[in-house]
Amino acid sequence: MEQLIDQAMPTFNLLFGPNPDWKQVFLTLLTPIFLGATLVEYLYLKKEGKSFFFKKNEVITNMLLGGSYQAMELVWFALFVSAFMEWIYSFRIATIEVTPLSFAGLLFGIEFCYYWFHRGSHRVRWFWCAHVVHHSGENMTTTTAMRQSLFYAVNLHQIFWAPMLIIGFPVWAVLLAYGINLGYQYFVHTQAVNKFPKWFEYIFNTPSHHRVHHGRNAEYIDKNYGGVLIIWDRIFGTFEPEVAPVDYGIVRQPRTNNIWTLNTHEWRDMFSDALKPGPVWQRIKHIWAPPEWVRPGLSDQSNLRDKTI
Repeated sequence: MEQLIDQAMPTFNLLFGPNPDWKQVFLTLLTPIFLGATLVEYLYLKKEGKSFFFKKNEVITNMLLGGSYQAMELVWFALFVSAFMEWIYSFRIATIEVTPLSFAGLLFGIEFCYYWFHRGSHRVRWFWCAHVVHHSGENMTTTTAMRQSLFYAVNLHQIFWAPMLIIGFPVWAVLLAYGINLGYQYFVHTQAVNKFPKWFEYIFNTPSHHRVHHGRNAEYIDKNYGGVLIIWDRIFGTFEPEVAPVDYGIVRQPRTNNIWTLNTHEWRDMFSDALKPGPVWQRIKHIWAPPEWVRPGLSDQSNLRDKTI
């Protein structure tokens, strides 16, 4: 076994480096399972006469967005993120040994941090500029989970994991816990599953809860932020059950499958709004205010117009 590991390490280091992003390593290793689940989902929906949920062009776009996201994450981690997170870790108040029990606590802590990261990604336009890519799909299949932004790597969202680093969990463990959280979420992007037993639906994020999250129905917008658990939404008042059929997508829907445009359109709009004449404080507020915020006296800002690509 040791000989096999020694033989595999040069390839591993070539792909991921000597100090890898364990989030990306974990998700990469799960890729065959993800693709297998998607095949099972497609075959099941085809049998049920619902394979129309898989729109060819959108599925291809989802996969291209996922691949480019993975590549960008690996490169940017090596260039910046690793050092940034280690710098935060240097301010730790303790050094926590990673054991099965402490790692279970870390998973719970990461879920709490994820709730606020996800909520911030909807309520702060800077973070929404990256997250909007994930929500711009107009169908819900497991491939929607692949629909990610190039710019997650560079928008400094890593600050949301800072509490776990500061209390003393090492960077590699925090990233692995985050990867496990994201791995679970792949399977809630589906219309092939209706609902689980009530006790499970009460505690965990499920396909039903996450379909709501992807809806542009007025009652569904900015609801159900949980990654693995739904309890934080119940506690903080952002839970909404699935009742009405879900209308997928975003309010100002970009009509394109161009992955560069999907990655950049909201950044372009945000900076365009911020550069328009007016008081400096109101101009920079476009960056940290909610995406729907309207600057007083500015009648032509981007979120007041239909999306044109």
